[in-house]
Amino acid sequence: MRHRTFGRTGWQVGEVGYGTWGMGEWSGSDDEESLASLELAVSKGVDFLDTAASYGDGRSERLLSRLLAGHRGGGIFTATKVPPRNREWPSRPGVPLAEVFPPAHVRESVDASRSNLGVDRIDLLQLHVWDDKWLAAGELQETVAELKREGSIRAFGVSLNRREPWNGIGAVRSGLVDAVQVVYNVFDQAAEDELFPACRENGIAVIARCPFDEGSLIGNLTLQTTWPEGDWRNRYFGPDNLAQSVARADALKRLLPAGMTLAGMALRFILSNPDVSVVIPGMRKRGHVESNAAAAVAGPLPPELVAELRHHRWDRATKK
Repeated sequence: MRHRTFGRTGWQVGEVGYGTWGMGEWSGSDDEESLASLELAVSKGVDFLDTAASYGDGRSERLLSRLLAGHRGGGIFTATKVPPRNREWPSRPGVPLAEVFPPAHVRESVDASRSNLGVDRIDLLQLHVWDDKWLAAGELQETVAELKREGSIRAFGVSLNRREPWNGIGAVRSGLVDAVQVVYNVFDQAAEDELFPACRENGIAVIARCPFDEGSLIGNLTLQTTWPEGDWRNRYFGPDNLAQSVARADALKRLLPAGMTLAGMALRFILSNPDVSVVIPGMRKRGHVESNAAAAVAGPLPPELVAELRHHRWDRATKK
């Protein structure tokens, strides 16, 4: 596993991390399979684990605690997220910080996550939604500084709303955050426009999430694909989005070099960008770990293929 510097923290983290949303609440997840996948990933050099208090109401955090209990020697970085108090994803414009992340709520979430994870200190605490307008409220800066000073957290970051990479540039330039988590993949390339340069200039780590666009960039979706009732993907892949996603994925398959999978190409596209500190594909099964680890070993794509993939950018952006 190649390592990259995690922004101004100076941490050296494996460039392919582990996203745990799926194992917390997606249909078809099995706890024992998830734990076996986590152990396999760690054995292959994966050392950055991303979770959230809201994933299965703490289920993902509690699963990670079982892994961490067997790896007390350190070397594993754990990131989690504070859920918005109003339970709204994404954040709505105009809603004040006091309704979403008041200091007492942030502290309660930190304590609950430390208990779930079985740790005294969280490596990276993130807010699960974000709006740059919240920077005007000084209490957040005070709360973060106190949590660091007390030793409850080591670093702080924000998870940006889907298709709003511009709505985090203020946070990057403010000095408040050590890291930003953003959707970035072959389809969603907008983070390259303004966010990545700002992170580069200010030494802020970039966590790339949704490398497979919730599954469309794995290449096995069809117009007939459905999921069990209650699965989040039924909402994401509404009829229009599913049809376009399948068509666009099929177009990408025509670019695949011999022996390369669409998922492998999608992951390696992200690894080709030096502005990315770590990418966090969701992995619930050992097969996921094996394929993602193989892509990590293969490394960045040839520059000419990266250039071809830039033409497949799909802007579904929220307007500023």
